[in-house]
This record gives sequence, C-alpha cells and structure tokens, in this order.
Amino acid sequence: MSEQSPAEDTREGYADALPEYAERVLEVAERIPPGHVMTYGDVAEWLDGETAEAAEAAEAGGRRRVGPRQVGRVMSLYGSAVPWWRVVRSDGVLLPGHELRALAHYRAEGTPLKEAARSAEGHVPRLDMRRARWDGEAGVEGHT
Repeated sequence: MSEQSPAEDTREGYADALPEYAERVLEVAERIPPGHVMTYGDVAEWLDGETAEAAEAAEAGGRRRVGPRQVGRVMSLYGSAVPWWRVVRSDGVLLPGHELRALAHYRAEGTPLKEAARSAEGHVPRLDMRRARWDGEAGVEGHT
C-alpha cells in the first residue's frame, strides 16, 4: 500500500466516478487469495499483460498504462472496499500507520511473516515475500 491511509469511502459509492484503471486495480486486489500478497508492481504488471493490446504496446516499446505508483494511489483512495492488506510494498514492510490492522488480517489468513528483530523499532514483523507472494496463477481463486 502507499504511505497514505486507505480511504474510508466504499467502492460502491464511487462506481460511476472510478477511472477504468482504478476499477481494474481493485478487481485484481479482490482476486488475491487469503494468505497471499501481490506487490504494487505485480498488480501493474498483471494489468499490463491482461490484454493483447497492452502486450503489443509493450513489445513496441510503449509505456505502461498503469504503474506501481498508480496502483498505490488507487489503493490509497479506494482500497478500503477490497482486501487492501494484500497489495503491498516489495520489501514486505507493513503499511505505515496501519501495521496492526494489516497484521491482524495476515495472522487471521495465515499469511507468511518474518518476525522482527528485537532491535527493530516497534518489533513489527514483515511479510515473508518469498512465501507470501502470489503470481496470479489461475488455479488459485481469491476470496475476500
């Protein structure tokens, strides 16, 4: 998640106002299975690869239509309507200011964590990205 707080507004209240890419980001977040995570970059890459048009643009040297920063922005504005804690930073650090809420979700879902060193400020664990990261394989269905 971005450094900003998850929005308190729900997606339903903004369905008509959401940009198309924001709706697509939120749909990907909803697909991530419990106990797994995707990084902002993973979500952007997924969205880039989901259409033949995006793949052709990438091959032709075109720019991404959605990047990690845009994914973070969408999650900060509209993410409260989806499992926001499953879209994370690539280093596994929990969302600043929301560590305890996210940690409760991770523990309830069995998301792999790395315990923090005693010298770490606040002793907050990090995500074990090697084990928790979801590659979007079709065989696993996400639930919220």
